[in-house]
Amino acid sequence: MKTREAIVLAGGLGSRLKDVLPGIPKCMALLNGKPFLAYVLANLEKQGVNKVILSVGYLKDHIINYFGNKFQNISIEYAIETEPLGTGGAIRFALLQCSSDEVFILNGDTFFTVDLIALEQSHFQSGADITIAVKEVDNASRYGSVELDGSGRIITFREKNPSQGSGLINGGIYLINKQLLLNVTKAKFSLENDFFKTGCSSVKIQAYKSEEFFLDMGIPEDYTRAQDILFQTDTQ
Repeated sequence: MKTREAIVLAGGLGSRLKDVLPGIPKCMALLNGKPFLAYVLANLEKQGVNKVILSVGYLKDHIINYFGNKFQNISIEYAIETEPLGTGGAIRFALLQCSSDEVFILNGDTFFTVDLIALEQSHFQSGADITIAVKEVDNASRYGSVELDGSGRIITFREKNPSQGSGLINGGIYLINKQLLLNVTKAKFSLENDFFKTGCSSVKIQAYKSEEFFLDMGIPEDYTRAQDILFQTDTQ
């Protein structure tokens, strides 16, 4: 069986949710009796991912003690940050535990039911170095947006803009050739600001458009919204 590996970033400080979720990582927020991260992992397992590296740091014991080294048919390993490395540094560190050349990257506080097999096929067909799942939303102001050329290549990453209306947003799911990040010499860096924005002219970053369900747990309003949604994804 093919090994499909994914890194899930689960080490964020969750500063905007500390008042709502004191003392636990935001990916461990309970929804219908289960941690949010369990829904993310169940969706990965359903789509053929069988190895996950959880990138952890802040309040890591909550995650490690709950999930251990296995979730359903997924084997779990941990990349433990002893100090914050930024998103890029955290991914680079976790990639040292991956054997595949191409690895999925996800945020542990975002639920986006992208067809990963289709994304993977698109990635190889386009010859991309990185493929990013993007989604059209009515209000892109809190996310920033991406601009594509006619072939679907991302040519610009735009900053958050309070006055922006609809747009294509970065959905936080990537398929990446691991050597790209292993070649970076910095230990600490932001994937979005130090790699994507500066590298889109020299690295082929392709967009994969998806209209699937998307939920970002980054702010209290969406945590409240998430609690009102009894996910229909199969985690039983």
